[in-house]
Amino acid sequence: MMMNMSNQESNNQEEPVRQGSFFSRLFNNLASIGLGESLLKVGTNLFSVLAIVTVVLLTRSYFAQAQGNVEQQEQVEGPEGSEIINIESVPAVNVAIDEGISRSAQIHTNIPTRPRDEMSIYVVQEGDTVFGIAEKFGLEPQTILWGNYSLLLDNPHGLRPGQELNILPVNGVYWEWVGGIPFGSWAEFYGVTPADIIEFPGNNLDPDTVGDYNNANIPVGTWLIIPGGEREFVSWSAPLGVTRENPASARVLGAGACDPVSGGAVGYGAFVYPSNNRYLSGFDYSLETNHSGIDLAGNEGEAVYASDAGVIVYAGWNDYGYGNMIMIDHGNGFQTLYAHLSALNVGCGQSVGQGEVIGAIGNTGRSSGAHLHFEIMAGTKVNPWSYLPPP
Repeated sequence: MMMNMSNQESNNQEEPVRQGSFFSRLFNNLASIGLGESLLKVGTNLFSVLAIVTVVLLTRSYFAQAQGNVEQQEQVEGPEGSEIINIESVPAVNVAIDEGISRSAQIHTNIPTRPRDEMSIYVVQEGDTVFGIAEKFGLEPQTILWGNYSLLLDNPHGLRPGQELNILPVNGVYWEWVGGIPFGSWAEFYGVTPADIIEFPGNNLDPDTVGDYNNANIPVGTWLIIPGGEREFVSWSAPLGVTRENPASARVLGAGACDPVSGGAVGYGAFVYPSNNRYLSGFDYSLETNHSGIDLAGNEGEAVYASDAGVIVYAGWNDYGYGNMIMIDHGNGFQTLYAHLSALNVGCGQSVGQGEVIGAIGNTGRSSGAHLHFEIMAGTKVNPWSYLPPP
């Protein structure tokens, strides 16, 4: 019996040895034919991939469960220390603004997508320009001037903080109907048809009351928006043709007009900068805004130089917005103009050389800060940048 038990135990101990010997022999056989190392690498890579996939799946499951718990808690409890409010139930709040008009401030702001029909009012702020205001309302710069002639007189320098400007709903002209001519001819003057004016909603005209459009029944004194209309600018600036032989045309400008002059210096036909700085500090030359010169930067009291040689044909105050002004006739078909000066160093009839100091930069007349307004004329007002050297 003891012998049988020993035999059985011996058999049990030998079984694992046989199994281990099988796998050992298999690996040895694969190794003997050169596949052992490859098999080991494949097994290692397979194990690594399975481990990474397992970690990713467990991580995603964990965060998905955590997010769900947070959202469920927020829905049940709401934000800490607050209660859930239906925004539609919030009443409008009445707010009084500077103009004294009570308006309703709503939670939701609706921005209109359709074009405006009615005139609006804009209060000029410090630093505003005609170009900037036009851009704010999507209009052309000339429309700002054409809508406010009684205030600005077609002069872009006429802007002052606090002014209330008419802002047309479309590009065009705002003008008073004074009668005396057929309405059709009046509309044609601005390049539009009577229907363009009468049927424009912002004018609030009843076509049935108006009757015949060409002889429209519109009360004299009615101000009308002329959509798409255009007109010539009313000139606020210095006249042309102020020469040494005939300076009398400048007498309407103010006390600085001179008497006729004979002889004197003649220019070279080439121009130099009339100021130390060669960049703008204000308006550029712009036919669209009736600005026929350039505003060169400078501090009050800095020197102003004759851009070319010539004779002084205007030296003194100007009544049309230029303040203290100098004009030089260069004797070759050109004249130059220097405005808003704080001081004048020359007088009527005096000959000056190119680059000679003739005055000082200032802020006189209709000016919004110290600068030099400079113009070049040659039978018409030309763009000074076309005649000055590159900056």
